[in-house]
Amino acid sequence: MKNIKRVFKIIAALVLLFILYVVIAIAHGTATDYQPEEVIDLAIDGKGLDRVDKDTLTFAIYNVGYGGLGAESNFFYDSGHFLTSGDKMIRAEKTMVEKNIAGMQQFIKDHPLDFYLFQEVDFRSKRSYKINQYEKAKDILKDYSATFATNYNVSRVPLPVAQPFSVMGRIKSGLATYSRYQPQSPVRRQLPGGYEWPNNIFHLDRCLAVHRYPVSDSSELVVINSHNSAYDEGGLLKKQEMDYLKKIVLEEYEKGNYVVVGSDWNQCPPNFKPNTFRPSITPDAYYQINIAPDFLPEGWQWAYDRTTPTNRKLTESYRGKEKETFVTLIDFFLISPNVELISTKGVNNDFEFSDHQPSILTVKLK
Repeated sequence: MKNIKRVFKIIAALVLLFILYVVIAIAHGTATDYQPEEVIDLAIDGKGLDRVDKDTLTFAIYNVGYGGLGAESNFFYDSGHFLTSGDKMIRAEKTMVEKNIAGMQQFIKDHPLDFYLFQEVDFRSKRSYKINQYEKAKDILKDYSATFATNYNVSRVPLPVAQPFSVMGRIKSGLATYSRYQPQSPVRRQLPGGYEWPNNIFHLDRCLAVHRYPVSDSSELVVINSHNSAYDEGGLLKKQEMDYLKKIVLEEYEKGNYVVVGSDWNQCPPNFKPNTFRPSITPDAYYQINIAPDFLPEGWQWAYDRTTPTNRKLTESYRGKEKETFVTLIDFFLISPNVELISTKGVNNDFEFSDHQPSILTVKLK
């Protein structure tokens, strides 16, 4: 009987200790919660050309997956786990992260373009071994201007909750934008919406990175880098974010400006079937919404390569050759009516360096 009581006391002590740990983790997260203002001026690194000096321009969008989500990776949170990682990865090995970052750099070298809009770029995070990926891209783009808009800044992400010694930990990440041209007064604009407390203190603070480039004395090219909410079943957060973006782009177009938006939208283009690339897998197996066909007035265009997927699911490592991994298209561009679409091209690298693949856009300013 004494042994049974002793066991119960040990179990009770462990339960209380775990509860105390959770309380401290939430209290610490609340006290250190990143709460940016709606509009923040962005610092400009490097020096580009003073004015857009040609009417045909090239852009890339690429969610680089913080260097930790290459073809070998899966991810515990995408598998519905938050207490323990089970047999899934919390973070990739350092050699994998270094390989993935080198892949990002090689993409830049292989595709000399006017603008690069990257998402999930780690600035200093435990999950990517504190490698400054923003600087890694800048090392290649020496004659470009660059900005960094923080959208994930948490001193300690305590997931998986039941593995306190192997949690995701410190994360600082965001949107990196590089250009041959010098932006005028670039800003970070906080998107509306968010999760309820305490989830909100450990999730991203979604934002737009808005850049203005002089084209003439009376017009500007407005380039917006964005990354919409994930883990948003029903699309309630995305609806608020999209309505906010819609107001901005319409106002800019009405001023006579050219508008190009590149984003990981975390939703498919209007009327694009989420299971286009995997028709044998039913759409409800991997929930994905579409942007409404009437979201913007006539003349605005969603630009994408419908032959190349841009995103894979992370429940398992990539098994693309067997067509077992679900892939879809959620990374693409939005252009205003005064911007002529020349071409869009997805870059198929078999998801070797990220759970996303890059897309390249060529346009002409009318």
